[in-house]
Amino acid sequence: MTVRVVVADDQAVVRAGLRTVLAAAPDIEVVGEASDGGAAAELAESLRPDVVLMDVRMPGTDGIEGTRRIRALRDSAIRVLVVTTFDLDRHVYDALRAGASGFVLKDVEPEDLQVAVRTVHAGHELFAPSVTRRLVGSFVPADPQPAPGPVGTLTGREREVLALVATGLSNAEIADHLVLGPTTVKTHVSNLLTKLDLRDRVQLVVFAYEHGLVGAAGAGG
Repeated sequence: MTVRVVVADDQAVVRAGLRTVLAAAPDIEVVGEASDGGAAAELAESLRPDVVLMDVRMPGTDGIEGTRRIRALRDSAIRVLVVTTFDLDRHVYDALRAGASGFVLKDVEPEDLQVAVRTVHAGHELFAPSVTRRLVGSFVPADPQPAPGPVGTLTGREREVLALVATGLSNAEIADHLVLGPTTVKTHVSNLLTKLDLRDRVQLVVFAYEHGLVGAAGAGG
């Protein structure tokens, strides 16, 4: 299966470099290029690629708004992979909030970039949960207030599972912690994504921090 990619960056030389790296992989095809987030969203709507490789800091429509527009496309399964210069960057945090599924640094090795695209396309986690946790924790208020709304639809067990996801535990580790079967934990995670209208575990981490649910299950992290 070929992974179809749109590359979005305001610098033509960077786009050319990314295209060359990705084109070297037999299972990845660059189907379009964009110079800002708005153009990337338009290409995403017309071409329906599997992955958009998105710079966040672009003049005009930035990558955050571009990610938000792609996320809002009807019936969209398009994944957004953010390309950034700094891992602890407010722009990256905002892009994750907008719906990006992960990020890579611009100095990533060519082979690692190809792996990152495949990983995001497959719906798996791209980077260590501890990196997400550190990034999100840097920009969420120190005393977030639990909000009504979707949190109120969660069962007690779902809140426990969500808190443990946010600490970076895998499904197997959560199963051990709560003395549950791995399949049961997987079902809880799937229910959380559906109830909260979130796309993946990265989004669950952001949600948990912003709603003051981290630590609700007494897990360390």
